[in-house]
Amino acid sequence: MGRWIKPEVFPIFGAVGTVVGICSMQLIRNITTNPEVRVTKQNRAAGILDNFSEGEKYAQHGLRKYVRGRRPEVMPNVNKYFTTEKQ
Repeated sequence: MGRWIKPEVFPIFGAVGTVVGICSMQLIRNITTNPEVRVTKQNRAAGILDNFSEGEKYAQHGLRKYVRGRRPEVMPNVNKYFTTEKQ
């Protein structure tokens, strides 16, 4: 056990833990809110549903609505600083 508990290994544990958390969050989101995933037998028996409003609600989630009108920049202030001409 002492071989694995070293300070050099903590960033690896952090990275793997973050990835596992993100994957778990996405799996839970798909199982609970995706209109194409049917977990219960009763819902699977319904067949193919043409419920476009539910699919649109799933696809256009809060994060996507937040970034929809923004420019695709990581650091907009730094980009403005280096691209604007100085007088």
